[in-house]
Amino acid sequence: MSSQEVDRIISAQQTLDILHEMSQLLNTQLDKETLTTCVRMIESGVNPEALAAVIQELRRENAALSGR
Repeated sequence: MSSQEVDRIISAQQTLDILHEMSQLLNTQLDKETLTTCVRMIESGVNPEALAAVIQELRRENAALSGR
C-alpha cells in the first residue's frame, strides 16, 4: 500500500470521526456504521434531504411498531 493510499485512508477515517462527533452533538442517534452508509449514499448522488426523510419515516414506523 502506498503512502498516498495510507494518507487517504487516515484522512477518510478522521473525517468520519469528526462527522460522528457532530452527529452525537446533534443527537442524531446514528452509529458510525449507519453514518458511513449515509455518507456513501450521498457521495453516490442520493439527495441528502430525501435520505433524512426516509430515516425519519423509518424511525416513526419503528416507534409505532414498538408501541403496539
